[in-house]
Amino acid sequence: MSQIGRPAEPDKRTLRRDFLAVRSRLTADDVRESGVALADRALLLPELARARTVAAYVSVGSEPGTPALLDALRARGVRVLLPALLPDNDLDWGVYTGEGSLAPVRHGARMTLLEPSGERLGPDAVTTADVVLLPGLAVDARGMRLGRGGGSYDRVLARLERADAHPALVVLLYDTEVVERVPAEAHDRPVQAVVTPSGVRRFPAP
Repeated sequence: MSQIGRPAEPDKRTLRRDFLAVRSRLTADDVRESGVALADRALLLPELARARTVAAYVSVGSEPGTPALLDALRARGVRVLLPALLPDNDLDWGVYTGEGSLAPVRHGARMTLLEPSGERLGPDAVTTADVVLLPGLAVDARGMRLGRGGGSYDRVLARLERADAHPALVVLLYDTEVVERVPAEAHDRPVQAVVTPSGVRRFPAP
């Protein structure tokens, strides 16, 4: 129940549906061009400039495109870890060695993801990353991220906390997905920065 005089916040499910509806209207050219611009912006981040290991992901559908960024990081000599979805929605990790190291994997009737085809390093491999690039649907002025709701990255963030690992957390979004406020729960953790095709926004430490 909302407090008297304060409008109720939209719930996460409603917000997810709204943001996904906007993304669904993007063309393949929109996604590709945004991905190139996003890579250019992200590569200027000091955290990525000094990173030796980056945990990233392969964008799917109308997500902000990551292929250009993955290849640019690898060209810098960065060890890039990519996730593989496990049956319980947790994430295993493998090393990205180029487009040829990815294979399509179908997960039930839900989706097909491009995942690393080489050796699996285990879910704890993410704790070795200097930077973790997170997918999302929105981020707010506090740095709170709205994910898709599957819980995979909640597990990643909890694993980092248990390991006392403190990589830079960066979410990759479109410009319109940086908003004033999204609903947050006690277990949610803020990111340090968001990268969009037009620039970088940093958030104050909590």
